[in-house]
Amino acid sequence: MKVSYFPGCTLKNKAKVLDEYARKCAEVLGVTMEEIENWQCCGGVFTTAADEVATKLSSVRILRAASVKGQPLVTVCSACHNVVKQTNHAMNTNKEFADKVNRYMANEGIYDGDTEIYHYLELLRDVVGYDKLREKVVNPLKGKRIAAYYGCLLLRPGSVMRMDDPENPSVMEDLIRAMGAEPVVFANRNECCGGYVLTESPEFAKKRSLDIASNAKAQGAEMIITACPLCKYNLQKNGCDIPVVYFTELLAEALGVKEGENE
Repeated sequence: MKVSYFPGCTLKNKAKVLDEYARKCAEVLGVTMEEIENWQCCGGVFTTAADEVATKLSSVRILRAASVKGQPLVTVCSACHNVVKQTNHAMNTNKEFADKVNRYMANEGIYDGDTEIYHYLELLRDVVGYDKLREKVVNPLKGKRIAAYYGCLLLRPGSVMRMDDPENPSVMEDLIRAMGAEPVVFANRNECCGGYVLTESPEFAKKRSLDIASNAKAQGAEMIITACPLCKYNLQKNGCDIPVVYFTELLAEALGVKEGENE
């Protein structure tokens, strides 16, 4: 299976190895991720102003590129996924917005909102299937107690993202089980880490991060995984005293494609 792939700025630059793990794991699972050509930043955050079009054009171009190839679009970063998914929703539900966007893009070709979008976690769950993933695991993560931290952008707004129950999600816990480890459910797993106010209020961001980390640790977690590079950075920067790992890195370890695992 071939899919169009949008890695986003962070995974393409600051966290390249996490992008590499995503690609390698997909290949093991029978999925080829074809990176979209000449992509731009998704916009970083989805603005709710109805008349704000300019920052959403890059996401529309990403969506249109996948549509032209007749492929679903896969994202890995939860922040990128949020922006792209909300933009696509706006194209499908807000005729005035869609008309403005397509007038801007008249010389490039219109987009009618038909692209199917998967976060990588959804690709694993809904396309590959956790049963197949379990069969491909060569290094089961037995004995590890892992807390899944969702943050605020992966699941919300629930009416648009439609990925999982925003209050009681299970997609990452099920992934943890498929890799052979034990998931640790904790109260703060879908609370904000404070990443978006880090420069404005570093003390508040630190408090949010430490609350999340201490809550996970209190429930017996020895590691936290996340699907957001900013959450990972923020938790680590603010002194989380258990490892914080991006989910593609842990998946690469379980599938035996992490650098050094087979050496």
